Amino acid sequence: MAPSNSMQSRAPQLDRIFKAYDVRGTVPEEFNTDIARAVGVAFAEFAGQPTVLVARDMRPSGVELAAAFADGAMSRGVNVVDLGLASTDMLYFAAGSLNAPGAMFTASHNPAQYNGIKFCLSGARPVGAETGLEVVRAGAERELASPSASSPSRGTLSQRNVLDAFADHVVGFVDAKALRPLKVVADTANGMGGLVVPAVFERLPQMTLEVMFPELDGTFPNHPADPIQPANQKDLQARVVSGGFDIGLAFDGDADRVFVVDETGTGMSGSTTTALLAAAVLRSNPGATIIHNLICSRTVAEVIAEGGGRAVRSKVGHSYIKQLMAETGAVFGGEHSAHYYFLDNYRADSGLVAAMFVMAELSRAGKPLSGVRAPFDRYAASGEINTQVDDPAAVIERVAGAFSDRPQDRLDGLTVDCGPWWFNLRASNTEPLLRLNLEAPTRAECDDHVVQLLALVTAG
Repeated sequence: MAPSNSMQSRAPQLDRIFKAYDVRGTVPEEFNTDIARAVGVAFAEFAGQPTVLVARDMRPSGVELAAAFADGAMSRGVNVVDLGLASTDMLYFAAGSLNAPGAMFTASHNPAQYNGIKFCLSGARPVGAETGLEVVRAGAERELASPSASSPSRGTLSQRNVLDAFADHVVGFVDAKALRPLKVVADTANGMGGLVVPAVFERLPQMTLEVMFPELDGTFPNHPADPIQPANQKDLQARVVSGGFDIGLAFDGDADRVFVVDETGTGMSGSTTTALLAAAVLRSNPGATIIHNLICSRTVAEVIAEGGGRAVRSKVGHSYIKQLMAETGAVFGGEHSAHYYFLDNYRADSGLVAAMFVMAELSRAGKPLSGVRAPFDRYAASGEINTQVDDPAAVIERVAGAFSDRPQDRLDGLTVDCGPWWFNLRASNTEPLLRLNLEAPTRAECDDHVVQLLALVTAG
């Protein structure tokens, strides 16, 4: 059968939507049901298991895309278990506890017109560009160009609800009875936190929970579900102060990330939270290995060393961190973007598990969160500054040349050690942006160096 013109035209665009560790694109311009079905075929063949789990977030396009993917997988004789609406960490939990590969339909923090897929193998093992995603892309491309015959025995479709089991799993990471009563407010930004956060807190009757924007609405009518951007935390910060809350939690769209706000309404960076969690984990795991990505604050490596642990630096991205955790035997990993990974969570990331640990530390300390966090706020950071440029690689080389007299590495983009301060400049794996992260001893120094770097980035 000769491929149709429409199928021929779809294959090249797979290069645009297959990223370093997931699939992501606009619907239907870049990502549609035909592509989703072909990816379902390819993933079923790659995973090589009798069952595949499928879940989706609240984006309207997820219903048809997930159904098309399931159809493709079933056409290869693979049984599909539909988990329905879920957070990404719930999908990882299911893949770990049920020992089956999974596909989560989500575009995480991206705007409403996007959708995508995060994959994992049985046991929640990661799938990224270096661990199978390129194989899936190639298989989907072949399927689009020349559809293959279906398996003689078509797979079945069934439904399963794992919300209660997931909530029990999350709460099990801490001694729930030792948690002191706290007033907690969570901004779920109309994302999947609206489903999973209440389910977890139902198991913590001593806690008082308020959820902001709990309605599942993938059009994001209140604000983008991207809490790494300070503007998207403003509603939560104001509510923490006005309501006298002990802690605020800001979840992204698929609820696998969480940013923490203290009782003064001041946000904690992912690095600060990573350092706090690392200190907590090392108390019960002396000498353990902990992973941190290369844009985390220097504080993280310092805290790990102070706690007697071994710090291992990683590229940015969940598939890289999970793989490195498996290779090194690490018990915990953290990213500046507020992904937190736990050995006992199948090495997968979970915003809710991280929130449990933070609340346990708050309970243990017996003082406000602003006091608990103080030892971990050591430097001034720029936050992630995104710039759209025509040629990211050329810009990186120009900046590297300007700092040729300073120690550099290319683990992920360009990292330059300027003594008291440092910066990383890297192309986004999910969006057409160049990302700058910079850290210095003081706010004034940080701001001055940011102006210097942005001038270089935007120079003609």
